[in-house]
Amino acid sequence: MASTAKPRFAGGSKCGVVALWETSGRMQTEVAAELGIMPTMLRR
Repeated sequence: MASTAKPRFAGGSKCGVVALWETSGRMQTEVAAELGIMPTMLRR
């Protein structure tokens, strides 16, 4: 059975990812897909 690895964000990089989404003007799903994370992770 294959396991799926969760992306790990160190320190302030979570804030950087959210800032990228908020300032990019792109849809949440686009940014999440580019980063390999679920869209709900950006909202949390």
